[in-house]
Amino acid sequence: MTDELADGYDVVVVGGGAAGLNGALMLARSRRSVLVIDAGAPRNAPAAGVHGLLGREGMAPSELLERGRAEVRGYGGQVVPGEVIAVTRDETDFAVRLASGRTVRARRLLVTTGLTDELPEIPGLRARWGRDVVHCPYCHGWEVRDHAIGVLASGPMSVHQALLFRQLGDDVVFLAHTTPPPGDEEAEQLAARRIRVVTGEVASVEIADDRITGVRLTDGTIVPRTALVVAPRMMARAGFLAGIGLRPQPHPAGEHIPADPAGRTDVPGVWVAGNVTDPAAQVGTSAAAGALAAAHINADLVAEEARAAVAAQAAPAFSAADEARLTELVLGDRRHGM
Repeated sequence: MTDELADGYDVVVVGGGAAGLNGALMLARSRRSVLVIDAGAPRNAPAAGVHGLLGREGMAPSELLERGRAEVRGYGGQVVPGEVIAVTRDETDFAVRLASGRTVRARRLLVTTGLTDELPEIPGLRARWGRDVVHCPYCHGWEVRDHAIGVLASGPMSVHQALLFRQLGDDVVFLAHTTPPPGDEEAEQLAARRIRVVTGEVASVEIADDRITGVRLTDGTIVPRTALVVAPRMMARAGFLAGIGLRPQPHPAGEHIPADPAGRTDVPGVWVAGNVTDPAAQVGTSAAAGALAAAHINADLVAEEARAAVAAQAAPAFSAADEARLTELVLGDRRHGM
């Protein structure tokens, strides 16, 4: 399969993660011309393995994507590296402009660009992200079970996070950081589950021998910990859609592109799937959403093609005699200088 780009496709998929590749797979199997444009910055790249995905438990994210790309190409789809910087639309198609300067056209778009995790600005935190700094008990909880876990308060769901991770170990500390102390009801829940609340701003993450050993507060106190939990602000990667009037909207965890349950957005012809619309979606959920969106995209194209076929069949036939008469009229006009 060549990676030389055509001018136009039935569907362009922007984003080559689980959602995008699974959507492209469904479309390619439906004999649609499909192009996946992948910027190569998957959200789960720092993680050692994919979890909660039946049949692929613990597989390295890079291996999962490599297999997915091969499967899409096996059915005739294209997967190319690139960054989409703008999308515009005319009466019929979308124009998808890449950072390379190339523009390709698409009848439909499936956007699966995911999100960016914005972490608190604490020295040492970002470097451990996806390793022993985690956020999801279902993605990483087993890997930090029975650790000395610190839950860094960074949002309205932090107490809920602490309660979830308490299921995975007895030694959980709630680091209030710069947030107000938990309310009476939340404090009662934390106390009942024997989760100690530590007040004081966290100044840095302590690291030794390539692992977390604790956090240092601004007053110099060190709280020993071997894993940290944080709620990032999840920001949709979707700025390139502004040209068609599609912009991220506020979400309790950050922002997202709203869509209906099938991934259809408010802009006709544009679907979304995965973390760009559902910040909480894991790999399996994202893959399933990509497949569902692809099925609806294909059905939408089928309906459009059926309408066009009916219209063409109903149009009056243009016979050879009609064509000859039109030619004679044109030639006559030319002879008379018209």
